[in-house]
Amino acid sequence: MQHPPDTIPIDLAAALALARSPRPPGPDTPAGAAVRAWPGTPVPLPQAGPADLDLHALLRLSLAASDTSGRLRPAPSAGALHPVDTELTVGTGCSLPPGRYGYDPLRHRVHHLGRQPAGTPPGATAALTVTAQRTASHYGHRARPLLLLDTGHAAAALVLAARALGTGEPRLRMDGRTESPLTSVHVPPPAGRAPGPAPDGSRATGRREQPPTAAELLARRSAPPPLRGAPAPDALRTVLTAAADAGTADLRWSVAVGPPRPGLAARAADGAALRHYATGDARPTLAAWAAGQAWIADAGAVLLAHGCPSDADAPRIRRAHLRAGFAVHLAHLTALRLGLAARPVGSWQQADLGAALGAAPGRDWIVHALALGTHSADEENTT
Repeated sequence: MQHPPDTIPIDLAAALALARSPRPPGPDTPAGAAVRAWPGTPVPLPQAGPADLDLHALLRLSLAASDTSGRLRPAPSAGALHPVDTELTVGTGCSLPPGRYGYDPLRHRVHHLGRQPAGTPPGATAALTVTAQRTASHYGHRARPLLLLDTGHAAAALVLAARALGTGEPRLRMDGRTESPLTSVHVPPPAGRAPGPAPDGSRATGRREQPPTAAELLARRSAPPPLRGAPAPDALRTVLTAAADAGTADLRWSVAVGPPRPGLAARAADGAALRHYATGDARPTLAAWAAGQAWIADAGAVLLAHGCPSDADAPRIRRAHLRAGFAVHLAHLTALRLGLAARPVGSWQQADLGAALGAAPGRDWIVHALALGTHSADEENTT
């Protein structure tokens, strides 16, 4: 049986071990098309009725490109390569007629693919897959975890857009059991309309603070390095809490801080403060582990998602990385609301945090991170 190139089964554990190794990627290769080649003629997303889920707005606030290159989008991506593809299954109560559609984020159009399956619930379900070539073209053997992190960010962007629009509460399938789709997000019609059954019982976890505004979602971007200035402890605790509440039992969360009290901190048992559990400035080591990004050594702080041991099976690997991307995305928005500069950091080599702290090796690897500061290079250049 022939498989499309990006759905060929792989040994995910071996791919992750290679991505974590010090081996450098080879020369860049062609990234291919920036959008999946959906069949049929693209059509615009119609205006929504007063009681319908507005798919035009949902996708504009979450996945649509806002520049002609396609690199600038509300959801961050390693190298701005954006490998995530979106197929929509649309039920009743939406601005599109029921059916299956492929989404083109560059043109903000959809391609009709066929009828919706029997039992499709009201609202829309976005199934997220990846075109691995886009990310592998630059990152080579380091691409596999980045593909998963990018997918988690895209899922979080859809959840935040749904909350901004006042839909019913989104539901996720992010259990890591399937390679394609990697995850799905079901968005019901606006609150007050019967949501019907969801793809599974998992809710889109995360702190339910004031819903984001459309302006917030369209304005959020990864701040350019360097990110300097130490955030206040209360701000760090708030960002860490946002990530931990949206994460999974597969992950632990810490924050690396610099002087005057350098070290690693986690939430105290009561959640009311940060608790230092290791001393010494970890930021220079983090800079070496993060593909040699020297600017991290001077970052104001670095939020860390860690766990995913070397013997994790494929579902656990997928689940940990998807949830890490999802949680860092929500933490990123929280940081911006607090006036902080923030930038996700996804590529990590030899980043065995547990072993570095004297624990057994291979049990506690860095999976994802969010660098934080009180100001970024952009702000320095305008002052």
